[in-house]
Amino acid sequence: MSIAEESPNGPAAAASAPPLRLVFDAGTLVVDDVPEGEDLQLPYVQFDHRTRQHRTQAMYYRPVVEQLRHQGRAYRDEARVYDKVTWKLKVTKPAFPHQLEGLDAWWKGRGTGVVVLPTGTGKTHLACLAIERAGRPTLVVTPTIDLMNQWYDELSMSFGVEVGLLGGGYYDIRPLTVTTYDSAYLNMDRLGNQFGLIVFDECHHLPGPTYGFAAVSSIAPFRLGLTATPERADMAHAHLDQLIGPIVYRREITQLRGHYLADYRVMTLYVHLSDEERIRYEHARELYRDFLRDSGVDMRRPDGWSQFIYVAHRSPEGREAFRAYREQRELALAAPAKLNLLGRLLERHNGDRVIIFTHDNATVYNIARQFLVPVITHQTKTKERRDVLLKFNSGEYPIVATSRVLNEGVNVPEANVAVVLSGTGSVREHVQRLGRVLRKSGDKEAVLYEVITRDTVEEFTSNRRRQHSAYGGKPNDLGQRGRD
Repeated sequence: MSIAEESPNGPAAAASAPPLRLVFDAGTLVVDDVPEGEDLQLPYVQFDHRTRQHRTQAMYYRPVVEQLRHQGRAYRDEARVYDKVTWKLKVTKPAFPHQLEGLDAWWKGRGTGVVVLPTGTGKTHLACLAIERAGRPTLVVTPTIDLMNQWYDELSMSFGVEVGLLGGGYYDIRPLTVTTYDSAYLNMDRLGNQFGLIVFDECHHLPGPTYGFAAVSSIAPFRLGLTATPERADMAHAHLDQLIGPIVYRREITQLRGHYLADYRVMTLYVHLSDEERIRYEHARELYRDFLRDSGVDMRRPDGWSQFIYVAHRSPEGREAFRAYREQRELALAAPAKLNLLGRLLERHNGDRVIIFTHDNATVYNIARQFLVPVITHQTKTKERRDVLLKFNSGEYPIVATSRVLNEGVNVPEANVAVVLSGTGSVREHVQRLGRVLRKSGDKEAVLYEVITRDTVEEFTSNRRRQHSAYGGKPNDLGQRGRD
């Protein structure tokens, strides 16, 4: 593929046009040595009156250089400090059709864009193929330290080279480096001209208010985004087109199940509140909803939650309404009947590898005490977490309970049962939890149980998060089976 960076000094130009100079400056691109009075016709470049220079964001390096080449304008490229690299995969394994199709679609998109593939279908190997094809120093950006370590192991094995680490106490920059979103956006103003390819794993994290700087401050002309669920509730995923490129290839769980993913069943089980719990629930919900109505707070608005918090803490009635909100939510999400049903499910799946998901840490620790199973939360230390996952994969621990930290990026191929006791209304979270049990392992069939408290707000939450093709069809109401 021919792109601008391959000819750093540009084509020969008329002697009357002095060469411009491109400089990387703290996450921006400066076009310097512009003759006074010249109307510089370059995309995204504006005159910076503070420094009396022409400047743009670093991510526009590629279109700027391509326009200079198109104009036949000479330039000296002092922005880029890397050269081509011949990457060669040392570990060869056959690529699946969807991996090759995704790679080809990305390359035809001029080496920019997002590839959407379900969890467990080999996005990491696809990225390795892209690194090899691009032939540029590469930075891989991940959302967590755990994922950074997984990528480090995979890249070291795949390419047989020393891989750099940025984050988790490491600052070792190499032509092939792995980092986290936190470390990337904090350091890109210094490192943004050292990589020609940047890979954003779980790229739905990128359009946040700070993480986006990791893309904006890099000159990398090649960009690859990987995710199973690009859409965000705040619609910020629309910014991925600018930060990485458009979606160039997409496959859903339903298209790959049974062949490259485990086949699976999804079952929705219902439990009921006791009479006493029902009275408490209805009282708390009525108090909460009355306060919303009297205060004019509309929770359907994007700022509804923040408006409720602001108004609620300004009066005793508001604080009581907030307490009522938490009580009705806790009764719905952590109903005691759910733990009774969980006990029966664990008996049913004795011998299987089970992951239990909840929305809050309190329920996780309650499960640990009642069923004597290991847990992983955001409070779990790194070494302990690694030990639990290793023993879970080996079968020494057949069950693990977690809140939300295992939603993404954890390789547990032997897991075949997921029990969602509670969660948010996020489609992404629900798909990610399903993805934890879909990695192909022999001829296993996975099952996901979603446990819902009947006639509570949780039913609405469940309907919202199942708006995905992976959950096609009506929920299975096993009402009496789940009743306590």
